[in-house]
Amino acid sequence: MIVTMGIAVQAQDGVYGRSAAGVRARLEQADNGRWKAVAEAETDPEGRVRGWRGRKFDRGVYRLVLDSGRYFVTLGLSAAYSEVALQFRLQDETDSCQIYILISPCSYSAYFGALS
Repeated sequence: MIVTMGIAVQAQDGVYGRSAAGVRARLEQADNGRWKAVAEAETDPEGRVRGWRGRKFDRGVYRLVLDSGRYFVTLGLSAAYSEVALQFRLQDETDSCQIYILISPCSYSAYFGALS
């Protein structure tokens, strides 16, 4: 069995029912009461952040921040949320997770689970 470490992210556009391509994503780690950026990326045509899979992240509390405001402005829409931030914990350096997020101008929904 091959175990893939890292964080898999996929964003979906709830307005048009398609992958949310071109969304800026930032991964931050909690560090003594402050957030420290540890990785940045942009979703690909399938709405995925691929560069964080296969990467080892330290255990701790993380926050995924998506620039939803900029994404919807490029589509000619106004968004209630300029950013969507999801906070989660990695229990161990070998943990792997997947995050699916559905974004729309006035709402978002997320799923967090183990990556097999």
